[in-house]
Amino acid sequence: MWYFTWILGLLLACSLGIINVLRLEAQETWDREHIAVDALTQLLTKDTMLGRLKEKVENSKRNGFPFSILFISLKDFKLKHDLPAAEMDAILRSVVDCFKEDIRVGVDIAARMGEQDFIIAMPGSPLKKAEEIATHVRNAILARVQAPKGLAVEVATGVAEYSVLSKKLATTAHEVEELINLASAKCG
Repeated sequence: MWYFTWILGLLLACSLGIINVLRLEAQETWDREHIAVDALTQLLTKDTMLGRLKEKVENSKRNGFPFSILFISLKDFKLKHDLPAAEMDAILRSVVDCFKEDIRVGVDIAARMGEQDFIIAMPGSPLKKAEEIATHVRNAILARVQAPKGLAVEVATGVAEYSVLSKKLATTAHEVEELINLASAKCG
């Protein structure tokens, strides 16, 4: 008789697990359909990315897995060369095309953080892997992005890793800001 109770408990646990998976899938679908994206690059906006990074920090605190971010900057390219908007837009789209190849679909998230700055969040990627991707992205941009008038596109990358083991108790928003500042400072 006890095994009927055990079987019913197992069925209930499985049902709750399936319901949770379906709920998460529905949330992800809603998120994909209702997220704010940058009109030019089709990447997440800065505000959306900040919210997602807070989620990544909270997830890291819960499960103990680190994640890394990659900061990509064109180093004031537009200001130095005073390019028309259409030419600058073409350069920005080309830059995004270069690093979209390195984004793991459904895992990594990318955003336009400023006029010429981008971030890629890479959950589960340690710092060494992020540095490898940063090198690959930088080389791809330098090799493939063509600027008008023979100008060279100047690109800098910086990486930072969030690890719950290396953090003291702090607010999530502060940790996100600190992580972004660390990565952007490495762009120097």
